[in-house]
Amino acid sequence: MSIDKIISLCKRRGFVFQSSEIYGGFGAVYDYGPLGTALKNNISQIWWQAMTQFHENIVGIDSGILMHPKIWEASGHVDAFNDPLVDCKQCKARYPADELFDGNPEDGEWNNIQCPKCGTTGNLTEPRQFNLMFKTHIGPVQKDANVAYLRPETAQGIYVNYLLTQNAMRLKIPFGIAQIGKAFRNEIIARNFIFRTREFEQLEMQYFVKPGNDDQSMRDWKDERIAFYSQLGIDSGKLRLQEHGADELAHYAKEAWDIEFEFP
Repeated sequence: MSIDKIISLCKRRGFVFQSSEIYGGFGAVYDYGPLGTALKNNISQIWWQAMTQFHENIVGIDSGILMHPKIWEASGHVDAFNDPLVDCKQCKARYPADELFDGNPEDGEWNNIQCPKCGTTGNLTEPRQFNLMFKTHIGPVQKDANVAYLRPETAQGIYVNYLLTQNAMRLKIPFGIAQIGKAFRNEIIARNFIFRTREFEQLEMQYFVKPGNDDQSMRDWKDERIAFYSQLGIDSGKLRLQEHGADELAHYAKEAWDIEFEFP
């Protein structure tokens, strides 16, 4: 089944609508219809129950979308949450650099790479860094001192409330903090329906363990997360665990895995 047929079916059956469709649509933003909302809420509730009710040492919070900008400076998002961007000087199209060149963008010979849209060669700019966070201002005056960001992920709300949550709930390591909430990313090119959007909902849990227990904890959680998707009715034969390569890891990560689904 093609992605176009899936999009059409989702619209007809009331699962997903293009946001602001009566005004021509709004790129990479989608509204959930009656059935889509019910489905999404059901999955969220099952996940929340699996985290906070089936585990005595996991609790939930709901942090703000807007947080102090120093949080994003400390986490590295202001300086490093970037994607390399290239422009075509001929047709003005823009692309993530890694879409046109497989490797370090700085090693690409951009004068010899063809623009996929207009077909010309020699018109692509050198890559420049594009920050993926949405920037806004707090208060009536737009100045640097009032800059704030829409959160690009929910994890930071968990980290900054770590001690407050631990003390309030009298938790001892190991314990986890779960959260469901909106996140926002100003993608250079957002496509492929709801698989890559600028506004999306995250279901996230951060689990804190003592050093030395991390490897076993990672193995346990990999097994539990795979089992969760099977409980939702997803064919386990369509799922696989994929480890991040050394060049894909976040600067703070020792190890990371994705659960990938074989899309029809």
